[in-house]
Formats: sequence, structure tokens, C-alpha cells
Amino acid sequence: MSAVVSRLTVKPLHPLFVAEVTGIDLTVPVAREDFRAIWEAFNEHQVLVFRGQAFTDETQIAFSRNFGALETMEAHAANNYKPGHIAVMTNLDAQGNLLPLDDPGMVHRLRNEAWHTDSSFKPVAALCSMLSGRIVPPEGGNTDFTSARAAYAAFPDERKTALDNLTVIHRVAEPKNVDDPAYSEEQKKRLTVTHPLVRINPVNGRKNFYVGSHAQEIIGMSPEQGSRLMDELAAFCTQPQFFYSHVWREHDLVIWDNRCVLHRATTFDKTKYKRKMHRTTVAGSVPDTALAIMPGTA
Repeated sequence: MSAVVSRLTVKPLHPLFVAEVTGIDLTVPVAREDFRAIWEAFNEHQVLVFRGQAFTDETQIAFSRNFGALETMEAHAANNYKPGHIAVMTNLDAQGNLLPLDDPGMVHRLRNEAWHTDSSFKPVAALCSMLSGRIVPPEGGNTDFTSARAAYAAFPDERKTALDNLTVIHRVAEPKNVDDPAYSEEQKKRLTVTHPLVRINPVNGRKNFYVGSHAQEIIGMSPEQGSRLMDELAAFCTQPQFFYSHVWREHDLVIWDNRCVLHRATTFDKTKYKRKMHRTTVAGSVPDTALAIMPGTA
């Protein structure tokens, strides 16, 4: 199938980050010049919103691969993902019926309502996530985003030097619950990693805090000191001026930069409304400088 030429436009939705991109159909092969514009907008705006993208899993995977290799979902006791590149975030069972609130998967997914960045507990953390709205409730169920890049820029300069070289321990296990039964002991060990507290976008040189619910301790500090600093920085990053809440429409696609954006799910009436979102996640690179150029141009 030949690529479709677009009239692509980028409209900011927030003074500091987030833009809506229009004039392109992502469900068919994307022209290289159009992807270049998307890649530039992604690095600049950190969160991109595309309306009216009626994806199948196959077309979502195909578009996502423009950004790089995709992660395979990490199966665990509460979510039981099938091996593959699609994570299904839903309150429905396989027959499309509402799950009870005490279902283990429903309980585990409450973690998504805490501020986090996807896959920071992996040795190679995620570049970006892409969430496709397949079934959207009529009210509630927003996804909130906050820019840790804008927060870093606003943080007191006199404190930045002391933070720039710190290293943080990220864990898959729920904060303050390292005995989380959803994960095996092998997973908990393998998915406990370290990352710099401050990351640098190799495209534009901008810095951000790399924090969230998986970031739990700091090398060289006591667990209590590290946890307090992580809580302080997360609270600073999630102030209202750095915040955007996405109100979903059916067939929305939202892409966010996991290197510099925190996100969280918001609740809705899960006993009344159906919600089904399909996520692909693009693996990052080590070091950050490996993504200084557009994917696929090396």
C-alpha cells in the first residue's frame, strides 16, 4: 500500500507541552516526511493527541514501529498479558462483560492511578507509549499528564547542581509493598534497576526529572531520605501549571514521551461504564544519545 500524503498541522493544547496533530491518517503507512514532522513535534511537545484514528491492533503496531522496536508486555499474576506488543487496559472480561471491582486485575490496575512513567523499572526504559481509545466512558476515565521537563526548568537553580548526578532505584513492585504478590521473585529482582535522576533529551538538550511511583530510593542516601526527596520532586512536578488532563474520545491516539512525562489514569464508574484502551510501548535506548537522530535514519 502506498503512503498517503497529509496536510499535517500541530496545535499546542497547553502553554508548556501537549499538542494536537491533525491532517493525517495513522492507520495507513505514513510518509517519511510526515513522520519527521511527528518526531519533531514529539520531542518538542512531549504529548501528542491524534483524533479519529480507528486502529486495529495490527495497524497500531505498524505505526508504532516508526518510533523503534516495541516492548513485549510483562506478564504477571494480576494482569496475565498474552505475549505480544499490545497491553489492554480495561474493566471488561474476554466476553465484554464488566469485571467485579475485586477482580485481581482490577485491583492491580489501581496502580495506574498513581503518577508514573511506563517501564522505568526496566534496564532499558521506554521511549514512548501510545494509547488508543477503543471504548471510552461518557464521563470520567481521563488520563492526566504532567511535564517533568517544565518542572525541571522551573526548579530552583541553586538546587539543580546537587541533583544532576544522583542515581535512583526504580522497582516494579508497588511502592511501600515490595512483597507485591502480582510479581514473581525473579521479576522483582530483574525489574529493579537504576537510572539517573536527571535525564537529557538528546535531540534538544533539555533536562527533566525522571521520577514517579516506581522511583523509590536514591543511591548514597538512606531509604527514608531518598523516598522523601522522590516525594518532594514528584509533588513539584505535578503542580497545576505543569498539568494537562486528556478527555478521551473514541478513536483518540495519545502518544507521550516516557523520558520526561508522568501520567496517571483517573477513575470512573467502573460498575456502570465500559472502558477499553490498547497500548503499545516503544523501547528506549542506552545511552540517551542513541536517539539524537530520527529513528530509522542511522
